[in-house]
Amino acid sequence: MSDTGQPTAPRRLLVAITGASGAVYGLRLLQALSEMPGVQTHAVVSDAGWLTLRHELDVAPEALRPLVHTLHDAANLGAGPASGSFRCQGMVVAPCSMRTLAAIAHGLSDNLVTRAADVVLKERRPLVLMTRETPLHLGHLRNMTAVTEMGAIVCPPMPAFYLHPQSLDDIVDASVARVLDLLDVPHTLSRRWQGLGTVLE
Repeated sequence: MSDTGQPTAPRRLLVAITGASGAVYGLRLLQALSEMPGVQTHAVVSDAGWLTLRHELDVAPEALRPLVHTLHDAANLGAGPASGSFRCQGMVVAPCSMRTLAAIAHGLSDNLVTRAADVVLKERRPLVLMTRETPLHLGHLRNMTAVTEMGAIVCPPMPAFYLHPQSLDDIVDASVARVLDLLDVPHTLSRRWQGLGTVLE
């Protein structure tokens, strides 16, 4: 409830999954957000994103729908997230392919993922791109510079070995936790560094 006694509107976030390797980051982010009270999650998956989800995790649309408020069709440019009037407190592309990065960098709103990202940027809302590729050529780097200049946050998932991860899940959770921090979403997904010898839960 708000200070006026009115019900507080849920915090609405948009998660996009594209065709880069690392679909587990998008899935884990959706799982984490689904457990958070007061968060309404919308999701959109590109065609290549569905291919990667199936190949890497054997995940189909039926597995994602219970985790989100709405699962949008990437081809539906008439969906809510395509408009600036769609109230959204932030968007994450996890993982973000180099194709999607390039489209966002050049304002090519050719599907709901890239259109929603363009909307988030023009409305001056947080856009976090979990870019996945290695090595990087100059075009990739220039596109990262372009989206950063436009207001996006480029956040490649990097293993936090200083936290002494014990499993692949620990490594994934640490990267997802960094994204949640960037969106100012409270969580207990990963331990926090407080200095040598002092890692707090």
